[in-house]
Amino acid sequence: MLGPFPADPKGPIVSNSSNPGDRPAAWYENWTAGPDSPWRHRPEPDFDHEYSTLTYERDGRIARITFNRPERGNAITPHTPRDLAHAVERADLDPRVHVILVSGRGKGFCGGYDLDLFAEQGFGGVEGPDEVAGTVLDPVVNAVNHNPHGVWDPMIDYAMMSRFTKGFASLLHANKPTVAKLHGFAIAGGTDIALHADQIICADDTKIGYPPTRTWGVPAAGLWAHRLGDQRAKRLLFTGDCISGAQAAEWGLAVESCPAAELDERTEALVARIARMPVNQLMMTKLALNAALNAALNAQGVANSAMISTVFDGVSRHTREGYAFQTRAATVGFREAVRERDEPFGDHKRAQFER
Repeated sequence: MLGPFPADPKGPIVSNSSNPGDRPAAWYENWTAGPDSPWRHRPEPDFDHEYSTLTYERDGRIARITFNRPERGNAITPHTPRDLAHAVERADLDPRVHVILVSGRGKGFCGGYDLDLFAEQGFGGVEGPDEVAGTVLDPVVNAVNHNPHGVWDPMIDYAMMSRFTKGFASLLHANKPTVAKLHGFAIAGGTDIALHADQIICADDTKIGYPPTRTWGVPAAGLWAHRLGDQRAKRLLFTGDCISGAQAAEWGLAVESCPAAELDERTEALVARIARMPVNQLMMTKLALNAALNAALNAQGVANSAMISTVFDGVSRHTREGYAFQTRAATVGFREAVRERDEPFGDHKRAQFER
């Protein structure tokens, strides 16, 4: 384990000279700094935008994306992938940003898809009209498509779920490094987000896993085997079991774990060290590593795996068991349905927000 990280040093003093040899460590200057910057005399970009599921803040060289539905465990809605992709692109375009940090407000990172919306209320809980109304993400359209007594159109389902995956994948495909800070819980759909980040740092007691493989779900991201290897991925997904943040670091899923009380400090130290690097070096390094990663992923068929996993995720919600879970959740509430799902495995008391 690396560390402890030293405090982030102050940046170099910038002189008015256009000769970088006259400026101490000019290579550490931000793109917008220095008298020879292409952004000299240009206004700061106006990226003002309100999000329904997260907040965005630029803090020096760090873009902070924070899921902001703490009362619902930061559960995923149809707006989440759109909000995340927009915020990531916002950071990617901003020449002042060197690294993107994604975290969650409240008790956990993300508890997965909002079962109160997707199961208990039959996709009918999002108010409208808005930018998702009338699209494949329209919750009313998907409520009709998920009617256990109706006809299921798998391509409507795929068009919907693939958009979620594409939005989450913005973390992997961004030009700049992305770091996910996990605390409390990162489960079910929350792992679809976290596994796309370049670096994962977590608290030792974070609950990480995909319990919906027990019924009504297959991980759509298709990244578990790549991140953990075949046997460990199957160990988790064949049972729906979760691991702790400490075990995630031991297994290589996270780059580091630490006591929960130290997570903020350790995360700030990590992103500060990344942020001090020249942004062009960070971009070239990530693009080079992603080129190798993409070659490996293509060789391993991960793109096909993601497509198949997304299709099977839809199928799992329309099997006999899937319909039984959905109708039970609609009858007694998703918390009771999740309790009944997880009680045989002995971990239902830890489940609060899961899909």
